[in-house]
Amino acid sequence: MNEWRGDGIIVRVPDRETARIIAEMGIPAVDVLGEAEGSSTPVVRVDDHGIARLAADHLLERGFRHFGFFGLAGRSWSDRRRAAFQECLARCGHGLAVYEQSSEYRLRVSWEFRESRIADWIRRLPKPAGVLVCSDQVGLDFLEACRQAGVAVPDEVAVLGVDNDEAFCEIGNPSLSSIWPSHTQVGYQAAALLDRMMQGEPPPDEPTLIAPGAIKTRQSSDVLAIDDPSIARAIHLIRANACSGIGVDEVAGKIGLSRSVLQRRFRQILGKTVHDEILGAKLKRACQLLSETDFQLVEIAEQCGFKHQEYMGVVFRERLKQTPAEYRRNAKQRARPADPFTA
Repeated sequence: MNEWRGDGIIVRVPDRETARIIAEMGIPAVDVLGEAEGSSTPVVRVDDHGIARLAADHLLERGFRHFGFFGLAGRSWSDRRRAAFQECLARCGHGLAVYEQSSEYRLRVSWEFRESRIADWIRRLPKPAGVLVCSDQVGLDFLEACRQAGVAVPDEVAVLGVDNDEAFCEIGNPSLSSIWPSHTQVGYQAAALLDRMMQGEPPPDEPTLIAPGAIKTRQSSDVLAIDDPSIARAIHLIRANACSGIGVDEVAGKIGLSRSVLQRRFRQILGKTVHDEILGAKLKRACQLLSETDFQLVEIAEQCGFKHQEYMGVVFRERLKQTPAEYRRNAKQRARPADPFTA
């Protein structure tokens, strides 16, 4: 849907022909899709690399070592997500199996035939596997194909979508985990850019990328893909008790392993230390509180098990490259964007 604002337009530009028509209109325009390569129309769109990075982190922290991507061939946003997902995994030493169908193919052949082809690909995936699907809509197709393939979700294949469309995600069987790409913020920032352009400001040369929001974890990826039962128990223990002050020695004692054996298995399976996992669980809880509450930083640090507020700040800067205050400000901005027409 296009939105006219006086002598300007916010538009989804699907191809070069549409981009040419808009350019010939001679009015300010902002594209919120970014599909038309080489278009002169300025673009405000979701950060597909950020989406892929969130997906990779989500699946890696659950212990997956095999990965897949199910996408729409020839759609720039799907292509960007696949390429970025592959890049993120490659940096961790993992490959990516890819299956894509074009929009034309999806219209030309029956759903039954398409489903059988997807199911064949799913059966061939090394398991357990974590799969990113390019959008929630195709995610429902993928879940149905998993059922036809006789593959259990999430035990054999965990599935993560994009858009966090509640209607699609909740009717999935199982319900579909999904990344919220901050479409609302895209709209606000596009309107703000259009307003500036209508006042004579030149458009930016590069696309304006809007960082994604959080992942809504539902049944389709709520799993740990770890064969070692002791390490799986250790992770459950850490995630349940990290903010209560549990330490490495206590984790080792509760699961019946020596500290050295626990550390060695953690490094072999997850590529990190037990302390890293504890710190990561504290950090995740702190991010949630910063996003969802107005608690003071000192209170958040205490609730999340950090020794003091300053140490929490050090962890944020080292791991997220921003302070807790900056994280809160950015999270609030994505959730409740300010009036774009405010100077």
